[in-house]
Amino acid sequence: MKDEKVRRLVKEHYGDIASRPKCGCGDEMSPEEISGQTGYSEEEMGSVPEANLGLGCGNPTALGEIKEGEVVLDLGSGAGFDCFLVARMVGASGRVIGVDMTDQMLEKARENALKHGFENVEFRKGYIEELPVDDASVDVIISNCVINLAPDKSMVFREAYRVLRPGGRMYVSDIVLLEELPQKYKDDHQLLVGCVAGAILRDDYIGLMEDVGFSVRVLDEDTDISKTQYEGMPLESLKVAGRKE
Repeated sequence: MKDEKVRRLVKEHYGDIASRPKCGCGDEMSPEEISGQTGYSEEEMGSVPEANLGLGCGNPTALGEIKEGEVVLDLGSGAGFDCFLVARMVGASGRVIGVDMTDQMLEKARENALKHGFENVEFRKGYIEELPVDDASVDVIISNCVINLAPDKSMVFREAYRVLRPGGRMYVSDIVLLEELPQKYKDDHQLLVGCVAGAILRDDYIGLMEDVGFSVRVLDEDTDISKTQYEGMPLESLKVAGRKE
């Protein structure tokens, strides 16, 4: 599938979700049920409920220590849920930047930020393969079930490495494959926007991070998500930390 076609399908799908909130995975579970299964506490889910659309496969904000005063970047920030959780961690002296390519998501995120008084959060339009962020300007990057949707994952990790300061960290939750999918599944539009058809093999994902210079640690691997959300498909939710030396 051509890159622009992938981006168009993803924009349309997630733009629709932003306009008419619902679970993004095409199943019957509520956003709260999905978030509860993927690592969010009741307190976190209740903090900015309008921003929780149930689109994640983990909780990247809980994968590593995020400190007061740090600059944090969220790749594919959606309605801003993870950004708002991190905003409280970094405090008034810190800053959070969310990047998303979908206008409706950006509008929703900015409305949520204004409604709840988050003055240390901003949302920028852009592709995660071409980040609208300066070199070496970010302390921490987070991303939640988004990189699998990007046509050029290697470029995503190159860009992440570029914008991180030396010693910066990256915490990612994402869907990865445990075996190759048949071509008919890779060409399925619903599986693409549902975070399956665009996913790559687990070891290849880690390899792409290492190839650009990240020191990578696997933090957790959730195979149960295959049964609870993906009808037993050969995939898992991978939680990894990358460090720019």
